[in-house]
Amino acid sequence: MKSKFKTIEISNPEFESDNLRFITIKTPNLKGRGNICVYVPSAKLAPNTPLVILLHGVYGSAWIWSQKAGVHRTGEQMISKKQIKPTIIAMPSDGLWGDGSAYLPHNSFNFEKWIVEDVITAIKEVIETVTDDSKIFIGGLSMGGYGALRLGAKYSDTFSGFSGHSSITDTPQMSLFVEEKLENYKQENDTDEPVFEIIKSNRDKIAPFRFDCGENDQLIEHNRKLHQQLLDEKISHIYEEFSGKHEWPYWENHVKDSLLFFNKL
Repeated sequence: MKSKFKTIEISNPEFESDNLRFITIKTPNLKGRGNICVYVPSAKLAPNTPLVILLHGVYGSAWIWSQKAGVHRTGEQMISKKQIKPTIIAMPSDGLWGDGSAYLPHNSFNFEKWIVEDVITAIKEVIETVTDDSKIFIGGLSMGGYGALRLGAKYSDTFSGFSGHSSITDTPQMSLFVEEKLENYKQENDTDEPVFEIIKSNRDKIAPFRFDCGENDQLIEHNRKLHQQLLDEKISHIYEEFSGKHEWPYWENHVKDSLLFFNKL
């Protein structure tokens, strides 16, 4: 099958380890190359294997979910214990713009389409059991939580469920983490930035979703506000708070909640 990309490089199985594969593709959406780390379970994969896309936060890249949270080992353990079905986990970079792209189109790049089009297409090309009939889910942490909640709600035809951990809920919160000016993230339509507005405008067709936040997280009040806004609008969702801060031990532990949630769907 001819690739949809001008170039696509895939790691050699002879040198792969820990059930991780690596892909680099060239795409017009990034005006260059983008990286994806992929966890492929050791278990036998059935046709139409589910795909989970996990988005990282600021400062990170395609390697960080595996090398800071060991999510591939978590997935392997949960599959071996039959807590979840065999699932592919794709962990793309955000496009590596500045401290973080926010997974938005801006500055003549389309970091949104990179995720919702290129990443999915690349996985289908590389993993034959991921097909057009596979269910696709999206999750993430911090800026990646923002991307997961926003893109999950906006692309309801693509995603069968979405989940955010310690999520940014609107672009002004990017200033807590990045040195780039907020004007960079500005969208033509102001309602295309806040998670709540995206969810509200897609409420009639939205997939099931959840989000959580640590009680000592700097983003806790923003998550509580989003939860209350959704309650006021009577939009069905799951919101949970746990002990913890804006840090990797929290995400390493609670990514399990996303995987269990997706598995139910």
